[in-house]
Amino acid sequence: MNDDAQTGLYLLTPPSIDLATFPDLLARVLDTGAVECVQLRLKDIDDEGIIAAIKKILPVCSKRDIPLILNDRPDLAHKTGCDGVHIGAEDGSYAEARKIMGEEHVVGVSCYDSRHRAMDVGDKGADYVAFGAFFPTTTKTPGTWVEPEIIEIWTTFTTVPCVAIGGINADNLAPLVKAGADFVAVSGAIWNHPDGAEAGAIAIARAIAAASEDLVAK
Repeated sequence: MNDDAQTGLYLLTPPSIDLATFPDLLARVLDTGAVECVQLRLKDIDDEGIIAAIKKILPVCSKRDIPLILNDRPDLAHKTGCDGVHIGAEDGSYAEARKIMGEEHVVGVSCYDSRHRAMDVGDKGADYVAFGAFFPTTTKTPGTWVEPEIIEIWTTFTTVPCVAIGGINADNLAPLVKAGADFVAVSGAIWNHPDGAEAGAIAIARAIAAASEDLVAK
């Protein structure tokens, strides 16, 4: 997903979206060049609603060669042609998700504060693991809290990419970049930015670049 050494922006969609307007908004955000991956993460919506959202959003991402990852549902991800799926502890096993998606698609796994879980799914072939939450977030209620040290330890012992998630914004992401996160997953700091989502994405990208420069300088 990310071939660059610099930390990438993994964009999470809002928990609810208006399909009449969101695809155009997403296109404008992606056109900033700040985003490397998009995860469709919707709450309180039925399968038909998820499929309808994918049909609108997937072409926007595909046109810009940006992977679309569906949260929770490998069955729907495979059915609709998404580039991958992200699963949590309650979304079935990695083995089940990989069987459904096949080797050619991305399967990422939430590992919360567990390096053991991360090593297990990493050894089995997960394309990335996600750690968090690092900071308070209004998007969901975190079950675990972690420190940037978990990323530093992870990147020391393995090459499996890792995603930092949970309450990340332009003001607090520097320690995660410096710890070696391959991606930072961001939602509210972009969609709720006072100057608009495009400005939010650019702010995150600039903060990543600044933290990366500090790292190189040291």
